[in-house]
Amino acid sequence: MKPAKPSTANEVHPDATTDEAERYRAPALDKGLDILELLSEQKEGLTRAEIMKALGRNASEIYRMLERLVARQYVMRSAAGDRYSLSLKLFALAHRHPPMNRFIAEALPVMQAFAETAEQSCHLTVYDRGNLLVIAQVDGPGTWGLSIRLGSRVGLIDTASGQVMLAFQSAAERDRMLAEHTKVKGEISLAGTALASSFAMIREQGHLRKDSAQTFGVTDITFPILGPSGHAIASLTTPYMRRIDEYVAPSLDDVTTMLGTAAHKLSMHETR
Repeated sequence: MKPAKPSTANEVHPDATTDEAERYRAPALDKGLDILELLSEQKEGLTRAEIMKALGRNASEIYRMLERLVARQYVMRSAAGDRYSLSLKLFALAHRHPPMNRFIAEALPVMQAFAETAEQSCHLTVYDRGNLLVIAQVDGPGTWGLSIRLGSRVGLIDTASGQVMLAFQSAAERDRMLAEHTKVKGEISLAGTALASSFAMIREQGHLRKDSAQTFGVTDITFPILGPSGHAIASLTTPYMRRIDEYVAPSLDDVTTMLGTAAHKLSMHETR
């Protein structure tokens, strides 16, 4: 009979890795993360039954976990109460985390290149708690221009930035954003039917170009910055000001094309 081979200090049992993983399992956390990961791939959300089927979980497991995720605002329930989709809370948390800093760091060189070439200022906004927050801003190279102060909050309803942000969301997410909308100073109210028509036009064109609702003589041009799902994670806007002296600056159409190129560079959509 052969003697058993002595084990060494560095030898790892085949089941050691599995045992280690099993030792630190947190079933409730796993269920919650499974739901979040599943919903992150769904543009229109899922019913509770669809979530149960996809994850192979029973009704009581899914019900309790969904209720907690809704209560903590990581998941939102549709107006009819029958579908669940991700909220923007995870994205909002990222605002306070290095990934947002990396996004801004990546965006600034692109924005600066646009400003130099287009000879216009530009700013980047994200949705935050009922309106939009300016997270990056670059001035044009000229001696005068219009810029939006970094950290400012701008209207969700009456600005090109807000309308583009809303247009490129799922219907459920758009409803949620509109439900928690809070007006900023001077924001103009718009009827729901007018907004819905505007959203369809924006999605078809891929951007919005309109006279500013805040300042005379300014044409706002906005393109969405798209995330992996094809929904807007930010809006890139230039408040275009036309020169009327003898200096020949890039035209409105030229600047629109330039801004679209800049937004495309920053987007993470699969068609990029």
